[in-house]
Amino acid sequence: MISSSSMSLFGLLFGLIVLLMLPFPSRASDPDPLQDVCIADLNATISINGFPCKPASNVTSDDFFTDFSKDPTTFDVFKRAVTLGDVFGFPAVNTQGVALFRIDLDVGGINPPHTHPRGTEAGIVTRGTVLVGLVTTNNTFFSKVLTPGKVFLIPRALVHFQLNVGNEPATFIPIFNTQNPGVSDSIGTLFDTTPPVPNEVLTKSFRVGDDVINTIRAARAQSSWINILDGRSISFMSHN
Repeated sequence: MISSSSMSLFGLLFGLIVLLMLPFPSRASDPDPLQDVCIADLNATISINGFPCKPASNVTSDDFFTDFSKDPTTFDVFKRAVTLGDVFGFPAVNTQGVALFRIDLDVGGINPPHTHPRGTEAGIVTRGTVLVGLVTTNNTFFSKVLTPGKVFLIPRALVHFQLNVGNEPATFIPIFNTQNPGVSDSIGTLFDTTPPVPNEVLTKSFRVGDDVINTIRAARAQSSWINILDGRSISFMSHN
């Protein structure tokens, strides 16, 4: 016959086992690597939740370094330039659960409202004056003007933006707890889809007429809008 003390011990052990089997929030972004190094083979034909490793015999010292020192020479329609440091721009981060970028904003430039569905963002301003803003799920807006050396945090999947409010170019370095945070443009998800979201949905949602929606669609089409999907940038800059 099993005593009550044995049953209590069994219950405690069972509870600990269940707890250990549950995913921890700190481990929720990317799985732990099973090897020291897995430099991404971006030319691989098969990719399942990451990229295959290139052969160890082909790994060199250069694989572990990238260059964020170069100032951009061109900017997009938002007066913004992005240097990639995710797995697509810096293959060494493959399986390591980290990525970083260099974002440059010309005077008046903006990194428009967007979200990162797969990662939390922490960033540091290295040049200029940047207004950083974010919106929580209960529609509370938080913001602050940051200067060099100041750090910000954007919780995973929250809408946020960065705006150069100074009179000189600005630069900041965002770092993520995933090799591929992804980008979901808050406006593009409604106006840049293929096939397009029906006008009836947009007019009823924004309580405006078809003429307003069509004007927005036309303006975006003429401004060479930048599309980003799963971390792949179509017209972003990349320095290596």
